[in-house]
Amino acid sequence: MKQIDIQHLYCRAGFGINPDQLKAWSKKNRADVVEMLFQKSSKINKLEINTSELDHFTAAVLLENKSKRREFIDLSKEKLKGYNKLWIERLIDSNEILREKMTLFWANHFVCRDTNIFHVQQYNNTLRSYALGNFGDFVKAISKEPAMLKYLNNKQNRKQKPNENFARELMELFMLGEGQYTENDIKESARAFTGYNNNFEGDFKLRKLQHDYGFKTVFRHRGRYDGDDIIDIILKQKQCARFICRKIYKYFVNDTINEDRVEELTESFFHDYDIEQLMRQVFMSDWFYENTNIGTKIKSPIELLVGITQIVPITFENEKDLFKIQKLLGQILLNPPNVAGWDGGKNWIDANTIMLRLKLPSILLTNARIAIKEKGDFEDRFKTFHSKHRKNKFVSVQIDWKTFEKNYQDILTPHLKDYIIIPNLNPGTEKYLKTLSKSSKRDFCLQLMSLPEYQMC
Repeated sequence: MKQIDIQHLYCRAGFGINPDQLKAWSKKNRADVVEMLFQKSSKINKLEINTSELDHFTAAVLLENKSKRREFIDLSKEKLKGYNKLWIERLIDSNEILREKMTLFWANHFVCRDTNIFHVQQYNNTLRSYALGNFGDFVKAISKEPAMLKYLNNKQNRKQKPNENFARELMELFMLGEGQYTENDIKESARAFTGYNNNFEGDFKLRKLQHDYGFKTVFRHRGRYDGDDIIDIILKQKQCARFICRKIYKYFVNDTINEDRVEELTESFFHDYDIEQLMRQVFMSDWFYENTNIGTKIKSPIELLVGITQIVPITFENEKDLFKIQKLLGQILLNPPNVAGWDGGKNWIDANTIMLRLKLPSILLTNARIAIKEKGDFEDRFKTFHSKHRKNKFVSVQIDWKTFEKNYQDILTPHLKDYIIIPNLNPGTEKYLKTLSKSSKRDFCLQLMSLPEYQMC
């Protein structure tokens, strides 16, 4: 398998690949490389944070004591910051890279936000557990998650007064897309989800007295349906498979949709809604590796941040710094902007974020503010430059340059660009690179990651 194809695969299915792995996989064919990717992600490794500080809180205590409720919320919010950091660390260093990338994808599909660390953690691990499973089972599990029940107001969905919020988003954002249903489908479906609730521990509970057991008519089907039945009915619409395949194509292949490719995927996915088989089909297809799909996607802020730290390992000493960077870049994990999530693509870049994105490697690795201009910007030796800018740190990080140098020890400095930059460099950039200092791999690595081309994967 060609080097660029492996790099492309691992940038889309993960966040990059180091030279040793790249060298090992280049001796294998596509089927073997893809199979190994799925084998490594077959395990479900839950992401859990220590919540022992909250163990003494119970439903009864929170119900009876207002001050305890406030204390619980405050402690939970602090835990959420820790969970955010833990999740990013998992993205940086995980054997199950495809499962983690899929978890990140689904988090922006089944969009949800909550302040209860127990329910957030449970929701995040539900995404992780079903990330490569059956899509129908996935949706049913999501519909019963306490975080989602709260976020889309389904806890307020009662027999005498149906709340349509979840039913509407189920069809518009999760399963079919806008304009693929009628208002009556929404109203009738909402009745099927009445009575959905959960206990304090996060277990699903159906409040039978609040559930509407009457007949409902949805997509011309009539019966005494509950929520799972509605999901099964929607799954019978081929548009459901098409909607998911379009989102998968846009995220993993290209922002510009090729409808023929989407239909090709839809035909297979509609048969059994097997997410793993869908992703296998994508990664095994010849068209996935076409030049038009390589290096054409703008990295999300998280992809950019994780990619940098995979090349040069970084440990954030203060989780507030990690939050600060996410906020400035426009993507804070666990805190989506709205129920539709982040738009992605060109929306990641505007006048405010582009300079920060270009400077991010320098901010993290030298705590400096460097503009890409003419020869001379990087002329100082790295250690000298770094020592000049240690005061008034923008972020506090520990940088593991030894691991970087070990991983890239067999790569000649001028050839670093073949391992760090995915898209083809235009003639102007190639000419510009020749003017830059290559006094050390550290310097040149920093310069490469500060190029506009590094924003692409």
